[in-house]
Amino acid sequence: MKQFVENKLLSDLCTFGIGGPARYYVEVHSVEEMQEVLKECKKRGLKYFILGKGSNCLFDDNGFNGLVIHNKIDFMERPSPESFHVGGGYNFSLLGTQTARQGYSGLEFASGIPGTVGGAVFMNAGAGGSETCVTLTSVDFVDEDGKHHVFKKENLVFSYRHSSFQKMPGAIVGATFVLSPSTTARDKQIEIITYRKRTQPYSEMSAGCIFRNPNCGHAGALIEKSGLKGLAIGGAKVSEIHANFIVNTESASAANVLDLIAHIQKQVKEKQNVDLESEVRFIAYEQK
Repeated sequence: MKQFVENKLLSDLCTFGIGGPARYYVEVHSVEEMQEVLKECKKRGLKYFILGKGSNCLFDDNGFNGLVIHNKIDFMERPSPESFHVGGGYNFSLLGTQTARQGYSGLEFASGIPGTVGGAVFMNAGAGGSETCVTLTSVDFVDEDGKHHVFKKENLVFSYRHSSFQKMPGAIVGATFVLSPSTTARDKQIEIITYRKRTQPYSEMSAGCIFRNPNCGHAGALIEKSGLKGLAIGGAKVSEIHANFIVNTESASAANVLDLIAHIQKQVKEKQNVDLESEVRFIAYEQK
């Protein structure tokens, strides 16, 4: 059985740079290791959180009172030229770049998204009018009993920033995408990453977009229209580059970020009459 590390600082493991220590922490590099660890969690009644690259999440200032399982399952297999079977811990941005370089279209939008394949499937990550589920054909999943399942896409539900896996205890350990040959994929991918670097606070600490886009438009535009660009609470600040990003400017706490999120929601409701819904997952400490 893999040894659990105690008191691992979560601020070192997420893109926000925020969070106290995890009670326990373990890195998992294979499907078999994930099966073993999840079975151990069930046996010990230990709550757990599956971590990828640590984007799209905000850890509690007190840390996490359970086991953080760092998914580093990063294999890549090619069952056919157009089919890419990759581990849940595979770098999603890298996958978008690699497939485009090899002349395949469908994941160019992934370039620059700071997450893993597992995280992208879990959240149905998307950008520029495309999303993860479009080229996805199946998902490898390990449940809490350590059983390995392969779910076909047609047996799963995906919608805007949502997947069936958000209500399924266990871990995404792999995914298969079928892409289309394209002579322009690489040009499109370069265009996407160039635009992203120009229009987002790419070099600053953030969790990615904070709010889901409402039906009536873009969250960033609504926040900017409400005069909130540059607003700060403690070390947490609404980005000057893109208003749907909160950046950690100087030792921000989770409390700073949560207060800023609540303030933005209140102001946008008052000024634009729109309810903004947070996209970032807050992982609470939770006393037993």
